Amino acid sequence: MGQSKKIFIVKTGEPVPKVRERRGEFSDMIAETIGDAWSGGYSSFDARTDAPPDPREAAAFIITGSAANVPDRIDWMLRTEGYLREVVQMGVPTFGICFGHQILAQALGGEVRKNPRGREIGTRHIEKIEHDPIFDGIPEVFKASVTHVDTVARLPRGATVLAKNDLDDHHTIRFTETCYGVQFHPELDADVMRGYIEHRWETLEAEGLVVDELHRTIEECEHGRRTLLNFVRHVMVRRR
Repeated sequence: MGQSKKIFIVKTGEPVPKVRERRGEFSDMIAETIGDAWSGGYSSFDARTDAPPDPREAAAFIITGSAANVPDRIDWMLRTEGYLREVVQMGVPTFGICFGHQILAQALGGEVRKNPRGREIGTRHIEKIEHDPIFDGIPEVFKASVTHVDTVARLPRGATVLAKNDLDDHHTIRFTETCYGVQFHPELDADVMRGYIEHRWETLEAEGLVVDELHRTIEECEHGRRTLLNFVRHVMVRRR
């Protein structure tokens, strides 16, 4: 795998409207987060509408977040699950973010459900429970940007949980040697995270969350963002 191949970003949704206007698509945020750790370029396709590429053409796949819910099991999700099974079986490095993390789990034999512990949103502490190259340079407890209502309720066979917190037992999963998922959002910086809370303010209040405090305590999450860099630096090299 040389850098003549590109990282393919699998689009499964868009940022909330005001964030999208100001900061662009998830693919823009992902590329910004990775920065000069990757110079091979990017391509993207919309899993909802586009024909997917031949997996052999990709250096890696990164699957975005989405406002959609994996438990809905609608047609485009089922198609995407089948495609991702093929990608993972071929050993192409793959990294799922939030919805992307969940759809990987579902595709590989796990199960995703609404989180019985409720919504998780804001700057959150995540605890490492296993050592892995994805956590290179990251402390035992680190901060990450989070927004989700669903959770991986049952792991696929052979998957290893790498990190958790009080609201989600499966915040980071190694599905295979070259396939990882994170329930948090390494690509969302503090500005974007505040935009998400502002967009959902009334909903969050209705759910009983203290939204002023959530908004006030948003921080930059260098270590959460670093997981995506580590995927590029340490996981993708396993196939070069």
